[in-house]
Amino acid sequence: MWTKIRAFFKDSETIFLARLQTLLGIISAAWLAIDHNAIAQYIESKWIPVYLIGDGIVTEVARRYRATDLK
Repeated sequence: MWTKIRAFFKDSETIFLARLQTLLGIISAAWLAIDHNAIAQYIESKWIPVYLIGDGIVTEVARRYRATDLK
């Protein structure tokens, strides 16, 4: 089973993160379409930029981890 999961992501952390971000974006959009204040109940707006910056850093680290031309 683990082999199939790794094959789905082509053994790449960057592809995994990109697909995870897409899934979270779809879920968030659907959630906001149902209730505009849904996310505001759980996440303060001041933390959204922190999340976006952290997510960008994690994605960049994953990309550089696999990139042979950057080493």
